[in-house]
Amino acid sequence: MTMETETELAQRLAEVKAKRGYLLPHHGLMALAFPKLLAGYDAAYTALALDDRVLNHHDREFVWLGILAATDERVATHHIAKFRAAGGTDAGIAAAFAAAALAIGAEAFDFAARDWARQLKPFDPKAAYIATLRRVAPDAPMRLVHLTGLAVQVCRARWRPFGWHLEAAYADQVPEEEMAEAISLAMFPGSVPYFVEACAEWRRLILEGTLPASPRFQAWARMTGQGGHDEASSEAR
Repeated sequence: MTMETETELAQRLAEVKAKRGYLLPHHGLMALAFPKLLAGYDAAYTALALDDRVLNHHDREFVWLGILAATDERVATHHIAKFRAAGGTDAGIAAAFAAAALAIGAEAFDFAARDWARQLKPFDPKAAYIATLRRVAPDAPMRLVHLTGLAVQVCRARWRPFGWHLEAAYADQVPEEEMAEAISLAMFPGSVPYFVEACAEWRRLILEGTLPASPRFQAWARMTGQGGHDEASSEAR
């Protein structure tokens, strides 16, 4: 294997920095040891976090602030600058943190629904959570509160509150593509496996008739063979 020179390594890192405006230590390590991995990672990150999809820059960065707060991702300070550059205000930052804080706090409502539901009746943890959600961030549209809550629940792997957020978002007519983009942002800081589980939970709720999904998303939910290795192994037998 031909070893690269320091000049060649520096050039590769310069290209990454030019695209993002910054570097992190893992960029250097991948450039040094696994240049093909760096290329693949860069392509995935670009498509995930830099390329325009459905959300505008302000809304995307609002969701990012919630995700990073939920994952204690202190190194990602560039998202603060990106939010402000997209027109974000201090009130918007406060709203993003408030939305994230309540979504994290959904664990208390989840506990109530899971372990004390019978004793608490007629109190409804789900209804109480959604009602609180609608008051928590008055400086942001409910659409962004929903999108942030969905992404935070993916990061926390709290699937009951994730389902509550989906139902509320559909009720408020949040576009499905926006919900899909929001939860996809959680892949890198929150965990790819959690994103897989989130998609499975969304699909399950569609198939059960809980969510009024569009024909496109209904078609996705009805598609068979999405159960991974276990499903494929059982089919083979």
